[in-house]
Amino acid sequence: MSNEAPGLPEAAASLAPARLSRGTIARYATGSLGTGGFATLPGLVLTYYLTDSLGVAALAAGLVIVLAKVWDVVIDPVIGALTDRDLARHGTRRRLMLVGACSLPVLFALTFAVPPAVGPAVAAIWVFLAFTLTATAFSLFQVPYIALPAELTPDYDERTRLLTWRVVVLTLAILLFGAGGPALRRTSDDPVTGYLVMGVVAGVVIALGMLVATTVARRARATARTDSPEATPSIREHFSEGIRSLRRSAPFRALLSTFVLQALATGLMLAGAQYVATWVLHSEAAVELLFVALIAPALFAAPAWGVVARRIGKERAFAIASVVFGLAALSILGVLWAPGDWIYAPVAVAGIAYAGMQSLPMAMLPDVISHDERTNGPGRAGAFSGVWTAGETVGFALGATTLSLILAATGYVSSTAGETVVQPDAAITGIVVSFSLAPAVLIAISLLALRRYPLRRGDIQSQQA
Repeated sequence: MSNEAPGLPEAAASLAPARLSRGTIARYATGSLGTGGFATLPGLVLTYYLTDSLGVAALAAGLVIVLAKVWDVVIDPVIGALTDRDLARHGTRRRLMLVGACSLPVLFALTFAVPPAVGPAVAAIWVFLAFTLTATAFSLFQVPYIALPAELTPDYDERTRLLTWRVVVLTLAILLFGAGGPALRRTSDDPVTGYLVMGVVAGVVIALGMLVATTVARRARATARTDSPEATPSIREHFSEGIRSLRRSAPFRALLSTFVLQALATGLMLAGAQYVATWVLHSEAAVELLFVALIAPALFAAPAWGVVARRIGKERAFAIASVVFGLAALSILGVLWAPGDWIYAPVAVAGIAYAGMQSLPMAMLPDVISHDERTNGPGRAGAFSGVWTAGETVGFALGATTLSLILAATGYVSSTAGETVVQPDAAITGIVVSFSLAPAVLIAISLLALRRYPLRRGDIQSQQA
């Protein structure tokens, strides 16, 4: 971590409470109403908005999203540096979190406020600029938010407890935005008005969740060790430190590689859900049912994964969740030959596994930070979380981009709002593959990376002794 407490694990153990209060856990978890909403809704509807409402070609739509995310990859480590600097100077990471939470709703609404008369080219540029600014505002909140667990508690199991309830709210947010976002879009017969209503309402709800979570950042003041401004490294030095942390920490590389590959897999499925609903299940409204099938089981599964992790270790529970998700995704390939409502069953199984795939790596990240602190001297939690957020961004962005490439390669026909088109059989196959086989392969590759993760419960507990 950066010039913050705990400077050493022993210091954290003496300063941080052994058990987090319910209020702290609840307020921290509420932040995932914002992070889950932002991760879900653009991934679900943005590509579809570009191709089927604004008439942007599938390949161009993918380019718009990936270019916006490239900026994210550049800016996230810098934001990590800024939040470390804030903690060193002011004893809290709250300032950047507030800036992001307050600016995001306006920018989010602008992303879905493209006038229909501007044409596909201008529409693509509009969405690119607005979404890039929105993603920047989100990163201002997300990077310090991810850094907080390593400071809130040094305890191996308390981190699992904290992140488990965060994922309960995260899955609830995915359900709320995954089902509610498209429903808001249909509040008007005019697609332009519908998307604008969705953008405004969703942006406000995302911001409210973020604002609640900023109150937890104040509590870091009691455990933060502040240095003089003169001793604070420059932004460039902080950025370099984030890259050096990635290079020197084998646990971080293994965990981040696993998480990025799985973000790509889930991002691919997320972006493809609307296409599956429209062209395979022949009902745009089916996307809400897909999300209910995915998220409703996850609400109950997240605490169960926490229990499993306490018994067998986070890394083993994470591996089990990943295998279950991959097998469930692979089974969905059957809709190529027998489309029907049975698809909701494997999606529900994937939802159970997805809860573990979200909570467990996030609970492992503070362990990685503590390990680096112990073995390499005082680290920088903001630098770690900045690189982590950049990696997550790459994964989800490549999910949407991979989908657009598959659609383009299989001859998907884009359209404007109200226009009726017929998709070729190859495009339908591409949609199903992107929702099943491709994610399953990515999960299998991620398990190879997870095998290299070396930390176990004893490694973390020995640091607290």
